[in-house]
Amino acid sequence: MLENTLLILSLISASAFFSVAEIALAASRRLRLRQIADEGDSRADRVLRMQEQPGDYFTVVQVSLNAVAILGGIVGEGALTPYFFSLFSLWLETARAQTAAFLASFFIITSLFILFADLFPKRLAMTNPERLALVVARPMGWSISALRPLVWIYSRMADALFRLLGLPMLRDDRITSDDVLAMMEAGARAGVLPEREQQVITNVFELDTRTVASAMSHRERVAFFLRDDPDDVIRVRIAAEPFSTYPVCEGDIDHVVGYVDAKDLFQRILNNQPISLAGDSLVRKALILPDRLTLSEVLEQFRQAHEDFAVIVNEYSRVVGVVTLNDVMSTVMGDLIGPDDEERIVRRDENSWLIDGMTPIEEVLHALSLDALPHDDEYETIAGFLMVMLRRVPRRTDSVTWSGYKFEVLDVDSYRIDQVMVSRLPQDTGVADSAA
Repeated sequence: MLENTLLILSLISASAFFSVAEIALAASRRLRLRQIADEGDSRADRVLRMQEQPGDYFTVVQVSLNAVAILGGIVGEGALTPYFFSLFSLWLETARAQTAAFLASFFIITSLFILFADLFPKRLAMTNPERLALVVARPMGWSISALRPLVWIYSRMADALFRLLGLPMLRDDRITSDDVLAMMEAGARAGVLPEREQQVITNVFELDTRTVASAMSHRERVAFFLRDDPDDVIRVRIAAEPFSTYPVCEGDIDHVVGYVDAKDLFQRILNNQPISLAGDSLVRKALILPDRLTLSEVLEQFRQAHEDFAVIVNEYSRVVGVVTLNDVMSTVMGDLIGPDDEERIVRRDENSWLIDGMTPIEEVLHALSLDALPHDDEYETIAGFLMVMLRRVPRRTDSVTWSGYKFEVLDVDSYRIDQVMVSRLPQDTGVADSAA
């Protein structure tokens, strides 16, 4: 009995070792292993190589686990069945006592293997896979060498099966933006990463998908000077519409000849010098960009041109707005910068929001915790969403109901939607998606 008990415990320990080895290698993060390797631990390099070519490793694991399980069943049945038979035969006839003894032995041995050779070691390996992978790496290397003939046979058979089915034999370790965002979200939920910082990182990745139209100042809100504006007109406009940069146009806004920096204008005002835009002393060459560029492409254009201001035109060379470096960075930083600026989305209470019509649709989705809105490739702002859904120029009190929210037009200025009220509908209203 003692010998059989020691043998069973040895088999359970061996099975637990291979269970830990299996989960530890599979769950280990390559970034963490690379960091450990850079710190000088050579075992991490060994684990990284095993992850790159895991076929032999997992062959040893599976061969060993199955062999140990079979031996455990044989030894356990032979070790415990006679004792249970002696016990059950006190109350049962011989045939039934033999069956009951076998079932009791099978249940106890199986339970021991499930608990101590499977569940516990695997859950343990999941808690700290990199550390345990480093511990088992060398013994697993010895096991691979010792079982080389079996490893070669089963690995080649598995490789042939993969090729027959056209499946990849190596895992794809490329890290995508979705992977990074998922890690940031997990960090925010765990309290490691502040929610505001997580949003900043998310916004950085959105630069490749958001077009410049979502960040620019639209045509109707652009303050500009005409080339022949007199000194007094320029001074009045600076006081009425204080901006850092002003486009300079010839005749109208669609004929931009350059831009003037407010600092140059203020310097002349402070020195009591006259202001004239007729010459080229104040007017700088403007960077002209198409409205289909992404914000990431706009940043690259700024870097190449050494500028922080650009005029945005559409395919008909009509000016649709202007964008500055600060506009782009504001989409990244959100409300971390410019706290004194007017908010585009104001939450009135738990179930309603007041939103500026020119608010980019990405910001609306984030505020409302929505994944997407219909026909999202046809517009950039919430005003565009309402126009697409209504299929006409919206009027006051027009509304659209979608995905449990009601989007209502509050104010329209010269056919442009100024304010939109968004309200969360009660769950039991049963209102279908509609436009009115």
